[in-house]
Amino acid sequence: MSELTYLEALVLGVIQGLTEFLPVSSSAHLAFTQRWMGLQADSPSMFMFDGLSHVGTLVSVAVVFRESIGRFAVQFIRECSAHWTGRRNAWRIALLGMVASVPTAVIGLGFKEQLEADFGRPRWIGAELIFTGFLLATMVFLPRGRRGLKKFVWWQAALIGAAQGAAIVPGISRSGATICTASFFGLRRRWAAEFSFFIAFPAILGATAIQFKDLLAQGGAAMGQLPWGPIVMGSLVSLLIGILSLELLVQAVMRAKLHYFAVYCWLLGGLVLAGLI
Repeated sequence: MSELTYLEALVLGVIQGLTEFLPVSSSAHLAFTQRWMGLQADSPSMFMFDGLSHVGTLVSVAVVFRESIGRFAVQFIRECSAHWTGRRNAWRIALLGMVASVPTAVIGLGFKEQLEADFGRPRWIGAELIFTGFLLATMVFLPRGRRGLKKFVWWQAALIGAAQGAAIVPGISRSGATICTASFFGLRRRWAAEFSFFIAFPAILGATAIQFKDLLAQGGAAMGQLPWGPIVMGSLVSLLIGILSLELLVQAVMRAKLHYFAVYCWLLGGLVLAGLI
C-alpha cells in the first residue's frame, strides 16, 4: 500500500468536504477512493486524516450555523440563571439532543465492527446507496413540515438518533437519514437541518476520539512518522469545501430539493452493483 501524497490528500479532502454534508454518503465515496488509490483505510496516516477531517467537519458546522449556535448558547446561559421564570426551551433542545445521542452511541459502539465490515464489500455499499436514494426520494411525497421543536417529543428524537447511528454503514448518508427522519415527523425544514447537525456534534466528537484512541494504540512512535503535510493540507481542503457543501445542503432542504440527490445515489449504486466501480 502506498503512503499518502499531497495529490491524494487533495483528492480525498475535496471528496470528504463535498460528501460529508451532501446526502450521498461520504463513507462510501472515501471507501471507493481509498481502494482506487491503493490506500490502506486502517493505516495510521488515514486514521489521522479521518480524525482531522472530522474536526474540520465540526468547524464547518460551527461556521455555517454560527448565528443559530450563538442564539442557542445565549439563551441556554440565560435559562441557567436562578432568576429565570420563562420556559426553558434551550434546555429542552439540549435534552432532546442528549436523548438522540443515546441510540447513536449504542448502535455505533455496539455494532461498530459488524457495520464497518461493509467497507470491504463494495456491492453491499452499492445496495445501501440505492436505499439512501429511495429514502431521499420519499421527500417528494412529504407535505411541508410545520412543527417546531416545541412540539417535538423525546421518542422522535430517539428515532432520529437511531437513524444517525445506522449511518455508520458505508452507503447510508448521515445527513440524509437524519433530515429525512425529522421531516417524516413534520419538523420545519430549517429545524430538521439544524437538529440534524446539532446531534452531529457529539457523534462526530465521539468518532474522532475513538479514531485517535485507535491510532495511539498502534504506537505513539508512529505519530512522528506520519506525512503531516498532506494530512493537514487535505483536512483544510475538506474544511473549506465542507462549508460550501453544507450551505448547498441547507439551500436544498429549504427549497425541498433534497430528492434530487436520489438520482445520483441510484446511479452510483447501480454502477457499483454492476461491477463498473
